[in-house]
Amino acid sequence: MAKKSGTALRKLARLIDDPWLDPYRGAISARAKRVAEKERELTKDGAVSLADFAAGHEYFGLKRGSDEWIFREWAPNATAIFLVGTFSEWEERGEFALSRLEAPGQWEIRIPLDKIRHGDLFKLKVYWDGGSGERIPAYARRVVQDDATKLFCAQVWAPEHHYEWSNSRVAVANPVIYEAHVGMASEEPKVASFREFRENVLPRVVDGGYNTLQLMAVMEHPYYGSFGYHVSSFFAVSSRFGTPEELKELVDEAHGAGLAVIIDLVHSHAVKNEVEGISRFDGTDHQYFHSGPKGEHEAWDSRCFDYGKNEVVHFLLSNCRFWLDEYKIDGFRFDGVTSMLYFDHGLGPGFNSYDDYFNPARVDEDAAAYLGLANKLVHEVAPTAMTIAEDVSGMPGLGAPVEDGGLGFDFKLAMGIPDFWFKTIKTVRDEDWSVDEIWRELTNRRADEKSISYVESHDQAIVGGKSLIFELMDAEMYHAMSAEASNPVVDRGIALHKMIRLVTFATAGDGYLTFIGNEFGHPEWVDFPREGNDWSYKYARRQWSLRDNPDLKYHFLADFEKEFVLAGNAHEIFQYRPDLRFSHYEDHILACQRGALVFIFNFHPSKSVSDYFIDMPEGTYRHVFDSDEKRFGGFDRIAAGQKFATIADGDGRTGIKTYLPCRTAMVLAKVRSE
Repeated sequence: MAKKSGTALRKLARLIDDPWLDPYRGAISARAKRVAEKERELTKDGAVSLADFAAGHEYFGLKRGSDEWIFREWAPNATAIFLVGTFSEWEERGEFALSRLEAPGQWEIRIPLDKIRHGDLFKLKVYWDGGSGERIPAYARRVVQDDATKLFCAQVWAPEHHYEWSNSRVAVANPVIYEAHVGMASEEPKVASFREFRENVLPRVVDGGYNTLQLMAVMEHPYYGSFGYHVSSFFAVSSRFGTPEELKELVDEAHGAGLAVIIDLVHSHAVKNEVEGISRFDGTDHQYFHSGPKGEHEAWDSRCFDYGKNEVVHFLLSNCRFWLDEYKIDGFRFDGVTSMLYFDHGLGPGFNSYDDYFNPARVDEDAAAYLGLANKLVHEVAPTAMTIAEDVSGMPGLGAPVEDGGLGFDFKLAMGIPDFWFKTIKTVRDEDWSVDEIWRELTNRRADEKSISYVESHDQAIVGGKSLIFELMDAEMYHAMSAEASNPVVDRGIALHKMIRLVTFATAGDGYLTFIGNEFGHPEWVDFPREGNDWSYKYARRQWSLRDNPDLKYHFLADFEKEFVLAGNAHEIFQYRPDLRFSHYEDHILACQRGALVFIFNFHPSKSVSDYFIDMPEGTYRHVFDSDEKRFGGFDRIAAGQKFATIADGDGRTGIKTYLPCRTAMVLAKVRSE
């Protein structure tokens, strides 16, 4: 065993190539050992596979057999459990009483087929010493809300005909992600549906060149304003958006169009609600969660899972497999990884040294082990699936293999990049922008993990924030977005919006992300209906008419993002690392190359340059497009169709000479030699 651990450590050191990890080799080895031991414990020393272990969704909950219904639940503190519903006139009847099984904490009932029908509503009435309460089954696959009472109930969901899939999963090596919330995808002030999204938004995603659709808020959540992050029923599709079949139809059609579909997986916490959720499900506060203050996430007002408990790991791993099996999901964005990994949820002291990543008083190693197992499971069940970590702490080894002491994620969100852009816009004068700092911040990433870059996700525009374009223009957007209008604030905003998004795409590690509507500069912010805004949907929708109106400037931004995404796809730029070709602090000019494409940026607010020499490998380069084209809302100051042959500058350097207007980006492609 010692020899094997040593080999794993050497491999990890080679993967990460980080000498600062040397003092933590023991901790890394212990992390790998912990995952391996937990897997052996759960799989009974390999008697079953990890995927077979993670099949709780096939055992618990309501199942329709050939001649009877079978319902099972895990509630170790319960003294009695009844099924109550429309089939019992919501009364506790002996024929619907569950019986204890020999397995600790498990309950079961078998019911004749004619007693329960598709569409029936039901709950559990759970009794424990000193109390009782109504509960929705933890493995419920369908939960609906009564329009009148606003109460949630489980619903029997067993349609006569099963959905027949037409398309297979889609494998994506480098995700170009369109992050979307189905409910806010309509222009109307309402909750949009899966069907409406499939018909009206999916074609836009395909047309924009994105290869991955990320859906938020898919799991059932009682409060719409939580943005889907206060999950109550982990195995149920949010009925606000439609039926399970309608989600399958959306996924299936996306697959047919070549899109991978991933969802937000919220295993970092759960809603505190007891009637709708799994908090105090059997009367205790520690069934699924830590007891006492450790089980309370004060900042999020939610409950924290106990990842050291095998039954909890079983529940969560089964949840991973369920979405892969039932909905052919192509992977997950794991929400709140930082919150999971640290007892202080990453809200305590900053991460200033490697001690913070291996401090047993701060790091929840049970959570790290769970994440390692979850990644192993996902790739065992669906080898082409992707997993993405939302982590701001910079935990080393996040993307390293589990057997080497890593957590096994395929990608990590580069969360520092949007922070950098919004801080720059708010606090730094345009003439003081540093292209060297831009390059450093956009390419500063660990060698052992793949990353996904983005300018803004939902996080930036949620209550209290603004979209990038609104941060740049603010109130000027309300009266100066006519295609014929001339306004210096709007002109600046449009120019920088294009440049910021292009340079972020051009320097991205292994993928790129856009939040729904931000590709065309959706104004203002995101705010869901709540008491504080009189339950308004004004900011919980997407105004597609702005993008589609040729008399407004929004379509210029959408057309530009489409242009650079399609160019990046065509030239497969993520197969190459971004190579810095040139930077000049005073002139604000930055140039980088990625495969055959060269990206040149002049961030100067007022200084245009002509016959400007930029270092370039020998060859001929052709103009592909630039941000100043009139079709992108620019001023057509660069002649299209130009070719640039490299020359020597007399100092042994090779490069091209070009004209580059201020606040403009130009993309060139190297011409293949005949």
